[in-house]
Amino acid sequence: MKGTWHQVGSFDRPLQLLMVNQFGINLGFYMLMPYLANHLASGLGMAAWTVGLILGVRTLSQQGMFFVGGMLADRLGYKPMIVLGCALRTMGFALLGLGSDLRMLLIASVATGLAGALFNPAVRAYVAAEAGERRVEAFAAFNVFYQAGILIGPVVGLALISQDFRLVCMTAAMIFLVLTVVQVRALPARSAPTVDGRPHGVGGVRADWRQVVGNRSFLLFSLAMIGSYVLSSQIYLALPLQAAKVLGESGDIGSSVLFALSAVVAVMGQVRTTGWARHRWESGRAVAAGLALMAAAFLPLAATAGLTARQSSLGAATVAILPTLAATVLLTLGAVVAYPFEMDTIVALAQDRLVATHYGLYNTFAGIGITAGNLATGAVWGLAERWELPALPWLALSATGAACAGAVALLARSGRLEPASAPLPATAVPQGATSR
Repeated sequence: MKGTWHQVGSFDRPLQLLMVNQFGINLGFYMLMPYLANHLASGLGMAAWTVGLILGVRTLSQQGMFFVGGMLADRLGYKPMIVLGCALRTMGFALLGLGSDLRMLLIASVATGLAGALFNPAVRAYVAAEAGERRVEAFAAFNVFYQAGILIGPVVGLALISQDFRLVCMTAAMIFLVLTVVQVRALPARSAPTVDGRPHGVGGVRADWRQVVGNRSFLLFSLAMIGSYVLSSQIYLALPLQAAKVLGESGDIGSSVLFALSAVVAVMGQVRTTGWARHRWESGRAVAAGLALMAAAFLPLAATAGLTARQSSLGAATVAILPTLAATVLLTLGAVVAYPFEMDTIVALAQDRLVATHYGLYNTFAGIGITAGNLATGAVWGLAERWELPALPWLALSATGAACAGAVALLARSGRLEPASAPLPATAVPQGATSR
């Protein structure tokens, strides 16, 4: 961790602030969201379909609006979207604690999701613009703070929820309120790179849309990467199911261990792993290598799929869970290898123009992929049980990762992951600089 802190300290204050901001965002989010469904069902006595509706609306309002949030960030500036997103989430989390009727909870859910759609593309575009040639290093350090929030958030939430769920909501809302104030006061304004004479207004939005959607290399890369998000989301779906399968009643504990193990591996290993990969591969090959490692992560489970330790000794349970722990470590390491180079590749393909819009559309593809991938994984899991082929889900996931790794490797080899031409002349102009 000493190397991580040294690297963080080497960046300018705006980047450091954005990293701390991301830690706060994930701390507030993960101290509340893992416990929301149980609160709605048990605390408020809502029907299962209502709980699903509230949670689904949050996901839809975030994933469906990423592209719009990115476009707004490119046209209005990164800081306003970050501030507005944090303020909206403050309101949304407060309403989740105060609300008890469906209408108010739906409003809170929409506000919470829309907040993420506003600040996520803006934060990543700001990091890319501020870091310049050190984008890969910056995104590696950024991911450390991101994962630390995921690690600590549920623990804080668990401690507070023993008192009252409203206390969790209000604490999370207070975190976002503090983030909002800090961003307003301390984060320098930064606009997207602009080109002299570039049209604005309705025509400009249409031009932005055509430019991003017409970026074929970016679209191919986005499609190739969808599988990586399907694989990484299995830390919340297939791996907990496997833990419950092999451990029986202790499955919940096993799931918590997997979740924590993944975050710890990312926090402890991100910076060092990125430095190691950077000295060996260019961005496209590093992403492909990370995807290959993610694909290989499920092979230990395929080889031991029939192993179980229900109603057995502690030693047997430990042996039974080892393949799942190994899969979690390998899956996380693969994501750790790929993530900084993945973010860097998006900027390169965008040619430093409309970066937030590109990030927004990329996140929309990822969200669609996660939803469809989890539905498919669940269906394959059911078929595996029906056909008594316990290795089937793991082989299917491994094949998905291998296909994605192959696709990215082909794009890299063909030169499609490099800008097709020199970027248009552009200058990053901080908001308000011209009025000085």
